[in-house]
Amino acid sequence: MKKDSKEAAKKIKMLVFDVDGVMTDGSITYDENGVEYKTFNAKDGHGIVRMNKSGFITAIITARNNGTVQHRAKNLNFTELYQGRKYKLPALEELMQKYNLDYENISYMGDDLPDICILEKVGLACCPADAVEEVQNICNFKSKFNGGKGAVRELCDFILDVQGIEKDYIVSEGPAK
Repeated sequence: MKKDSKEAAKKIKMLVFDVDGVMTDGSITYDENGVEYKTFNAKDGHGIVRMNKSGFITAIITARNNGTVQHRAKNLNFTELYQGRKYKLPALEELMQKYNLDYENISYMGDDLPDICILEKVGLACCPADAVEEVQNICNFKSKFNGGKGAVRELCDFILDVQGIEKDYIVSEGPAK
């Protein structure tokens, strides 16, 4: 049985995200030299910045290893970045141990089959509107937006609203310190 999303959101202390299909629309672009490019959504980025400013732990766990993701994570001041993690659950367990958190304190947004092992365990299991059906079936928070098109921001706003945290309208994405 799926947990009530509002009740689950009240306990969230850490937000964890997949990248391709969640923070991006899932497109992977290469130039003639094999350099990989990704496009991110500025509104999603602002949501992450607000979560960080509000004291939440933010993390990325992705199977791919990409300099663009590293740059984006640094630019938004993500607390943690795990790249090249084909098996994502051990990475999440490392994070939980490091920050002394339980599954109920974790929100995870994923869009495809490799994310299910985490989505089945966390307190707030989240997906973009265009996630595969198997993922949508187990999530207790489904964004009305597609990956890379505002799904991350909608989740951030939802958690802030449920926890009664005021929105900071002055925050800018700005470069990492």
